[in-house]
Formats: sequence, structure tokens, C-alpha cells
Amino acid sequence: MSSRESRRWAAYGRGALVALCALAAVLNDVATQGRYLAPVVVTVLVCGAALLVPRLRWPAAPLLVTVATAWWGTLLLPMLAVVLYDLAVDRRVRIAVGCAVAALGANLLGYRPTSLWTGQSYASTLLLPVLAVLVGLWLGSRRRLLLALAADVEHLSVEARLREEAARIAERSRIAAEMHDVLAHRLSLIALHTGVLATKSGALPAPVAERLGLLRTTSVEALTDLRDVLGVLRDPEATPNSAALTPMMREVGELADEARAAGQHVELITEGLPEDAPTTHRLAVYRIVQEALTNARKHADGAPVTVRIDYGPPTTLVEVTNPPGTPRTDTVGSGYGLVGLRERVAALGGHLNSGPAGAGAWRLAARIPHPAGIEENGTRT
Repeated sequence: MSSRESRRWAAYGRGALVALCALAAVLNDVATQGRYLAPVVVTVLVCGAALLVPRLRWPAAPLLVTVATAWWGTLLLPMLAVVLYDLAVDRRVRIAVGCAVAALGANLLGYRPTSLWTGQSYASTLLLPVLAVLVGLWLGSRRRLLLALAADVEHLSVEARLREEAARIAERSRIAAEMHDVLAHRLSLIALHTGVLATKSGALPAPVAERLGLLRTTSVEALTDLRDVLGVLRDPEATPNSAALTPMMREVGELADEARAAGQHVELITEGLPEDAPTTHRLAVYRIVQEALTNARKHADGAPVTVRIDYGPPTTLVEVTNPPGTPRTDTVGSGYGLVGLRERVAALGGHLNSGPAGAGAWRLAARIPHPAGIEENGTRT
């Protein structure tokens, strides 16, 4: 049910309650006087209208109902209970107590046939006002608690979205930095070789020398553009780390050996050659296996891990599975490693899935299609 529908049904319920209280006041009038009193009916209608119109509920409704109850006594007591309930819900307890004391005290001082105190004990006279205040306090506290919990849930949802977005941005920055490292290495080779050939331009035909000069100029400009992009991605206040500028082309076999040295049982099954896949795929596979082995150590300590990799083409496939194990309590993670991996794989046009694989096992798998123009032997056409 939406908030608008909830407010509408709450208004319907309030209208029915006020109508019931008005009917009770009129019936009390008939029971005590033996007939309808026009002043009582008019007073009931005016008080009911004040209780139903939102702009008149405060302070018109408490004032009108308090004065009417002080004069007519038992005939308007149900209306007074509604006012006390409203004030208690809004945490205006002092005003509610003041209205009750004023109405009951004035009615006690000015004796009338419909007095609240005629033929009744003090306990029964005070029961309805006290009950209205207590119920109003309880429902008001419950309403505020639900609103606070809803606000907390919304805050946590926003915080989770911000963290997820931060993880995506961090992964994009890392991908861009890695692409810079790889491309800078290759463009540097192009610039170096074309520069060497340009020194022998006198022995080359003029069109060839011109093309070599163009290749050298273009490669140098491309290197400059890549350095500018990397400078934007990195913190300008941070000191550049030479290790970060080195192409991270470590293979999965080294990662598996490190995990085995740390006591983890890893079975690595590889099909095809890493050189058959693009460099971006090899970097993605390395990150996927690294994250999967880390998660296995955290959540299934001691369980064997099976890593299957197929470098293709036409598709690079990676699958990491592990049976259930004992979770470790001495590790803390951000919980957003898979978010970054999905962002990386999606940027390459692939898909990454993670979840239970049956019998309590866990499976992390990715499928990354090769770019168009790569033949079966891994070379470009």
C-alpha cells in the first residue's frame, strides 16, 4: 500500500471515529434529557468539524472541545477523548493534561444534570481520558519509531549505492591505468623503431620516409595523450610509484603457486595459450582468479579450489569453484570485489556470474568474447 493510500484510509478511519463519537454524544443527550437538545447537536457538529478539518485541529479543536465538555459534561466526553488522543500522539502531553483538567474541573465546579461526576466514581470518570492519553502516547511512539527505521533503511540503501558506485569508479580507474601501461609499452616500441628507421631516411624512398615520420609523430602524441589521462585518474597529491607504471602481466599460474605456498589447495586447469587471448582478457582473468581465491580463503578455509581457464578464441572462459568450508573470522573485506569484477567484465562485453553451485559449493564464472578480427591462432586479421 502506497503512502497516499495509507493517508486516505487513515482519514476514513478518523472520520468514522469522529462520527461514532458524535452519535454517542447525541444518544447520551437523548438518554439523559429524554429528547434532542438543539444546542447539544450544534455543539457536537461544530466540534466534529473542528476535529475533521486538518487546519482546525490545532488549536481550535482542543479549545472548542474543552469548553464544550466543561459545559455539557458526559455528552461531549467521547469528543474530549479524541482530542486527548491527538495531543498525546503529537507529544503535547502537557496540553492534553491541561485540557483534561480544565474540562473535568470546570464541569465539577458548575453542576449540571449532565455533569461528569453525577452518580459516578472518580475512577470511572477519569478512565476514558487517561486511556486516550496512554493509547495516543503508545501509537505516537510507534509511528515515530517506524519513521526512524524507514529513514535508517533509506540511509543504508543510499550508502550501499554510493559504495557500489565508488567500487565501480575505482575499478574503472584501475582498468584505465592498466591499459595505459600496456599501450604505453607498445607505443614506445613503435616510436623507438620508427625513430631508428627515420635516421636512415636517406637510404629509403621518400614516401616510406614520410610514412615513418608520420608513425613516429602519431605514436609520440598517443603516448602524451595516455599520460594525460593517467594523470587525471591518479591523485595529483600522491607520489608516482614506479611499480604502478609497470605493466601487470603476471600469469594465473604464478597466482596459483602463491596460493599453494600459503597452504591453499588449488587445482589449475588451463586450455589454450594466454597469448591466444587479448591482453585485456588476461588481465581480467588474473583479477577474477585473484578475487575468487581470496573469497575462498575467507569463506571456505581449507576447501580445495578448482580453477578452469580456456583462453579460446572465440571466447575467454574462466570458472572457479570450491566446496563449502569453514569461514574465517580474522579477515575483513569491503564486500565490493565482485562489483568491480562485473564492471571490468562488462566493459569487455562479457558476463560474470557468481552464486551457489549445488551441495553448498560456490561458483564464480565469466565469459568474455574475443573482439572481432581475431583468428583461431590468436592473431589479428
